Amino acid sequence: MILNQIKLKELIKIWLEEDIGFGDVTTHATIPNENNGIGLIGAKSQGVIAGLPIVQAIFSEVDPQLEFKPLVEEGQWVEKGTVLAEVNGKVASILTGERVALNVIQRMSGIATKTYRLVQAAKQGNPNIRIADTRKTTPGLRMIEKYAVTVGGGTSHRYGLFDAVLIKDNHIKASGGILKAVEQARKAIPHTMTIEVEVESIPQVLEALEAKADIIMFDNMSIKLMKEALSLIGDQALTEASGGIMIDNIADIAALGVDVISMGSLTYSVEALDISLDLFDRKDRD
Repeated sequence: MILNQIKLKELIKIWLEEDIGFGDVTTHATIPNENNGIGLIGAKSQGVIAGLPIVQAIFSEVDPQLEFKPLVEEGQWVEKGTVLAEVNGKVASILTGERVALNVIQRMSGIATKTYRLVQAAKQGNPNIRIADTRKTTPGLRMIEKYAVTVGGGTSHRYGLFDAVLIKDNHIKASGGILKAVEQARKAIPHTMTIEVEVESIPQVLEALEAKADIIMFDNMSIKLMKEALSLIGDQALTEASGGIMIDNIADIAALGVDVISMGSLTYSVEALDISLDLFDRKDRD
């Protein structure tokens, strides 16, 4: 996923304004403005690193004179104790941007790490499986969270309500059934847009096939039901499994032959990677 640089700049300004407000009173009161130093950003636990370009942009917004140097690659697996990057310049500027920068890289790396582990587990069942995120993201952070999923080896489901049709259970109830919902959707959307239907039973699978849905999503279906559904669908539609999927069963579900496994937990249920910044005087690093 490509980061929208205009949107990213807007987000960074919001994050910094929230944290800095009228100014970093502690730093202004204790650190002479002419003091220079080096901040080393290091991993205190192992995982996949995501967000280095964003951290660089954060420090640059705080102080364009700060020099940021990544020491690992974006998407690289690192072990505990690895130095990820260094930021060089005014100590006051480094300390002012520290918390926002760490908050971002910790959460993004947590998402990338969880995604990586699930992708690797799923590939044990099917090396061609795609693991996708959902719209269950933190409000305001969707772009960077979905980006972190791709860094971890996952793929992005639809970005929002505007880029694909996904007919869920409440749409089906409100519109009078799958056939009616798909028919109305086809009349309303461009020919380039796909229609996905969420199903919970074999009769719904048959109705989605009759409606010629492009993608059929199995919502919280048992493995037995998914096997039956897949045998009926064949190559008539792309298939997606979602709901109740964890690292313990993801390989078994992937082995069924579904095309995609989507997981909201990639972004909404994540443990941040432990990352810190340690400050050094330049003389200590020479």
